[in-house]
Amino acid sequence: MALLMLGSCVKDPGMEVPDTPVAPEFISVNPASLTASALGYSYEITITAPVRPKLSGLPDWISLSDGVYKDFSIRLGLTLSANPHPEERSATLTISAAGATDISLVVTQDAPGKDPSVWESAAAAVRNMGAGWNLGNTLDSNSGDVQNMWIEAYTSRTPADYETAWGQPQTSRELIHMFKEAGFGAIRVPVTWYPHMGTVETGYEVDSAWIARVKEVVDYVIDEDMYCILNVHHDTGAASTAWLVAGESEFNAVKDRYEALWEQIATTFMDYGQKLLFESYNEMLDPLDSWCFASFAASGGYDAGVAASAYSAINSYAVHFSQTVRATGGNNAHRNLIVNTYGACSGDGTWNSHLQEPLSQMQIPESPGHIAVEVHSYWDAEKFDSQKADIDQLFTNLNEYIVKRLGVPAIIGEWGGGSNNDNAANTRFATYFSGKAKEAGVAAFWWMGLSDGKDRSVPTWTMPKTKDAILEAYK
Repeated sequence: MALLMLGSCVKDPGMEVPDTPVAPEFISVNPASLTASALGYSYEITITAPVRPKLSGLPDWISLSDGVYKDFSIRLGLTLSANPHPEERSATLTISAAGATDISLVVTQDAPGKDPSVWESAAAAVRNMGAGWNLGNTLDSNSGDVQNMWIEAYTSRTPADYETAWGQPQTSRELIHMFKEAGFGAIRVPVTWYPHMGTVETGYEVDSAWIARVKEVVDYVIDEDMYCILNVHHDTGAASTAWLVAGESEFNAVKDRYEALWEQIATTFMDYGQKLLFESYNEMLDPLDSWCFASFAASGGYDAGVAASAYSAINSYAVHFSQTVRATGGNNAHRNLIVNTYGACSGDGTWNSHLQEPLSQMQIPESPGHIAVEVHSYWDAEKFDSQKADIDQLFTNLNEYIVKRLGVPAIIGEWGGGSNNDNAANTRFATYFSGKAKEAGVAAFWWMGLSDGKDRSVPTWTMPKTKDAILEAYK
């Protein structure tokens, strides 16, 4: 792979000259290889070369759309037709430019198999999602404290009571349509389930009215032809109500309840198509409620035994989730599934040697193909300049520990700039982060504030400038 070299600034007396790109010696292409859906889609590649490059070796099932060659770089579109064959197919494209050594780009298209429904891979789904948003503080709302179950105590416990408990209106079809019209391609629907589940005597049965409302909201997203991620949300975390805890003994104590929950969710949605994905759990923590990495308690200590149990449990939950969903059959046999790292930690930063453990200790519960790994990533937009290097490191880590090591795509299920201020700091941060995600082929879902509170009832945008900044990378 070639390196894109930046020219140094040339200064004449009394005059500043901006940096001028210098022609690279070699050709490079991003991505270095391409695995495509059997359904056929359009994909974008970026080529850097000393002169305008040429592509040769295109088969009849790949068409090329041209781009603008500027600053020694060009973006080209590759459109693949659907694969009619029972096996995968591939083509080796040659990229050439005068004065540089030719390189190859291997394009592989998934096989549809014998199933005529043809299911896209997780990697294809992540690439095709585009910009994403979280429908937060809505179906995930809950009392959050076993000593103060205020929603249960002061309401009739209807789905609307829970959905509006944290200050949001009931979700409307019009709100979801607004995101579709703006250019978003995916919405994550966080759901907290524990207030709506029965006991072991009832088989942990989920309240029928609650799951009907969840289904209604999911339908809003699917009906807009958007990707939808449905998850298990505040059943994890630091609140005293969290019952999914990252520890092997804790896993063994609740695995039957966890299985019952996912069996009901999966059965309800088993006939839904490939644009619905299931996410196993949200930010699961160890018994010490440690963030950043397992066993990192408030004291700042590190207990190797606690950490080992936590990472082992995360992988146990992932396997249990995968096996439970697959066993329900139907489209769930090949539905794309998402598992989270410990605490959804992303390993960004360098202040502690244990930071990468949630990534390095993560194992996927089944063979690559229909599985993805999720992390979360929050920053302070006001400190963007000082955090830019760590943001870059985040994407390097995802590529190293998830994409290359595990062979699966990465998703940033939540990200944000630390506030809902629609100011220059957030738009600058959002432009950069969204661009990095698009470049890396990572689907990223902004947490909540783009349309918030009463604005969702209109609906209208709370953060229109930040919304535009996020979408800029996908135009």
